Amino acid sequence: MDVHEILSGVKDGTLDMKEAEALLKKLPYEDLGYAKIDHHRKIRQGFEEVIYCQGKETEHLVGICKRMADEQINVLGTRASKVQAEAVIEAVGVFSYEPVSRLLKAEFRDPGKIGKVVVCTGGTADIPVAEEAAGAAEFFGTNVVRLFDVGVAGIHRLLRNLDIFIDVTCVIAVAGMEGALPGVVAGLVDVPVIAVPTSVGYGASFGGLSALLTMINSCANGITVVNIDNGYGAGYVATQINRLAVKGYEKN
Repeated sequence: MDVHEILSGVKDGTLDMKEAEALLKKLPYEDLGYAKIDHHRKIRQGFEEVIYCQGKETEHLVGICKRMADEQINVLGTRASKVQAEAVIEAVGVFSYEPVSRLLKAEFRDPGKIGKVVVCTGGTADIPVAEEAAGAAEFFGTNVVRLFDVGVAGIHRLLRNLDIFIDVTCVIAVAGMEGALPGVVAGLVDVPVIAVPTSVGYGASFGGLSALLTMINSCANGITVVNIDNGYGAGYVATQINRLAVKGYEKN
């Protein structure tokens, strides 16, 4: 429950002062000892706190997910392993897991989807990162269209699907190897392109560094580059762009 809901509850009599005071003590964050849950983030930024699962102790992750779910807010966890996901789902049944994107989520409220963002990949090996981007954007309320395996090794595959880019607010282009796809896409569309380098490729790709440098050095205009394999970051930024494009600077 956020501040607005607490104040509304006091105003309409569904919450008494003591209950409201107890709830407010958890704001702006709740200290679990091993983690500090930021219940206040949606008010500040428009999105709830997201859990980065990789590297967390499973029991800590379960505790965090349970507390967030207890507040009946939508919960998104990224980079969750199958073991972590199974433990959370067993302890807190409202969660679901998508093994390709490694997204763990609980949805109590439908955010309603607006706008249109295209997520495209150079190859099928880039799909896990692309699905992380697409899943994050959808979780936050964006309509997403997927266009996979349209890299420069067969550029006709992209050119035959240009109608997909009509009326989009932005594009997320995900590629490994030499990372040329975002530059090509940016030369064909009139909206921002978020480039995501992946660690896909042989030795000289240096774990995605080659693709990252290609994207940073692209001569095409309108490209923003996120970190290697950072599909979540791309989906988050795409949602912000999409909201501004659809609603303007309107508080959500």
